[in-house]
Amino acid sequence: MVEATVKLLNKVGLHARPASLFVQTARKFKAAIKVRKAGVDRVVDAKSILGVLSLGAEMGDVITITAEGEDAELAVKTLVDLVNNRFGEE
Repeated sequence: MVEATVKLLNKVGLHARPASLFVQTARKFKAAIKVRKAGVDRVVDAKSILGVLSLGAEMGDVITITAEGEDAELAVKTLVDLVNNRFGEE
């Protein structure tokens, strides 16, 4: 299992467009990818828009991305890069 923790730096966090982009990116990989927000016990499927939106992750929140499968390492790296690049918003 590959895991990384990253802080949301974009203005709206994981809402609407950024969440959609996050899910679309996660769906490109075969690995099972999960995401959770710090302080919340619930873990959601990173390939589910409803799951990702349900976290209510906002700017400044910390999320943990985990993946298992053949391309897990690349999947986590790609999603972390997406978050660190503020979803191309700024």
